Amino acid sequence: MRQIEALLNEYSESHQNKTNILIHAIAVPSIYFVTLGLIWAIPTPDFISFFNVTWAHVLAIPVLWYYFKLSGPIGAAMTLLTIFCFLCINLLVNLGISVWMFCLALFVVMWILQFIGHHIEGKKPSFFKDLQFLLVGPAWWWVHWLKRLNIQY
Repeated sequence: MRQIEALLNEYSESHQNKTNILIHAIAVPSIYFVTLGLIWAIPTPDFISFFNVTWAHVLAIPVLWYYFKLSGPIGAAMTLLTIFCFLCINLLVNLGISVWMFCLALFVVMWILQFIGHHIEGKKPSFFKDLQFLLVGPAWWWVHWLKRLNIQY
């Protein structure tokens, strides 16, 4: 069994309840977005910001490498999600909305929803066992879409 299949199978064990799955379908990509937003908001030194690069851009590289290592289609899908997140962050900036305040508020709300979902499920979140599952969640979210599009992951 491939590593991605083993990780997704283990992650799925605590995500069987339809309500929990629905909550995660909303909360998982939202948390990915707000995490990038919060990291984006951390001030960068002049030599980095000169190139219009933030810590979120720097962190995205090893994160996307992790996803591509697990699966090419998931890596490509996560690249699309990452680009979309950066576009949304730029939209917040252009609208004059504080990125860190918006993302912090949404971060709290989405994590509360996730824990409500796991309470309904009756099982602890997977990342309590292994922090790697914080990155597996978005891959799990994408697998649902890849399967609908008949794309092998």
